[in-house]
Amino acid sequence: MTEAATSDAPILSEKARAALGGRNLIFIGLMGAGKSVIGRLVAQSLAVPFIDTDAEIEKVSRMTISELFAAYGETEFRALETRVIERLLKSGPRVISTGGGAFINENTRRQIKLGGVSIWLKADLDVLWERVSKRDHRPLLKTENPKQTLENLMIQRYPVYAEADLTVQSGNVRKDVMVNEVLAALANLPGASLPSEGEVQ
Repeated sequence: MTEAATSDAPILSEKARAALGGRNLIFIGLMGAGKSVIGRLVAQSLAVPFIDTDAEIEKVSRMTISELFAAYGETEFRALETRVIERLLKSGPRVISTGGGAFINENTRRQIKLGGVSIWLKADLDVLWERVSKRDHRPLLKTENPKQTLENLMIQRYPVYAEADLTVQSGNVRKDVMVNEVLAALANLPGASLPSEGEVQ
């Protein structure tokens, strides 16, 4: 980062934090988009707590996501995911990173829209594949042609992700660049009404 960009960072964080107010910032997007990594860094910049819903689900169920899928199937997993996210959205402000399928579920999507500001980290297929192919823990990619499966998920899910309040492109750039783009999008949120001191929950 340049010296000017570094000096602007605290101001950008303050603007983004003011725009968020007492609401939650919810990251959505496909696996590999960077929701957890960027979400955690954004939370640090905003000085609010960070929660990864997959980690929270594993904590309450005492099972991994893969084990939950294997034991109960995707439908039961989504029901559990919805309940966990609904609980997490009841208090704020915080930054919440969700699993790739969370926003696709109609009930969960409604909770997210009511519970804060949603931001889609949008990534191209090659970027996602480069990231997810390095690890073998994605239940939905345990298929004969995982890259094709990933592309199919993009085709199905991207039109729904587009309903998010904000969209930021996730590419092969430095993490601090991505964080600043998220903060700038939040700071410039259209129609952001800044709550007065008494209104922040």
